[in-house]
Amino acid sequence: MTNFREILIYYNKESSSDRKTVAYAQSVMRHIKTYTFRKSPANNTKWCKIITALDLHPKELMNKAHPYYQANIRGREFQDEDWYNVLRLNPDLIKAPIAIRGHKAVLCLRPKDIYRLTQI
Repeated sequence: MTNFREILIYYNKESSSDRKTVAYAQSVMRHIKTYTFRKSPANNTKWCKIITALDLHPKELMNKAHPYYQANIRGREFQDEDWYNVLRLNPDLIKAPIAIRGHKAVLCLRPKDIYRLTQI
């Protein structure tokens, strides 16, 4: 998915916790690429690869307290392709930074979760 020598992070730049995750990543690796969730993967194939690497269901990435989630998604089930569309079109629903190194990905619920990528 990415070069083993770099960490790629998708995050919310408005969140101080997300910015801390980026700072921790920068303290452990020289090559860090960051993208805001608005510039997150542009197609469903990339989302499929990320979800597979995370070993999570797409619903597990979402902030269930978000008003859009409550109004439009809560209680509904979708096919995989539809979940990828929800993530691609509504990146503000993602509850935590997603960090990727090589073929491994981590949903960083806490800033120090980034260290799980340094043990590869």
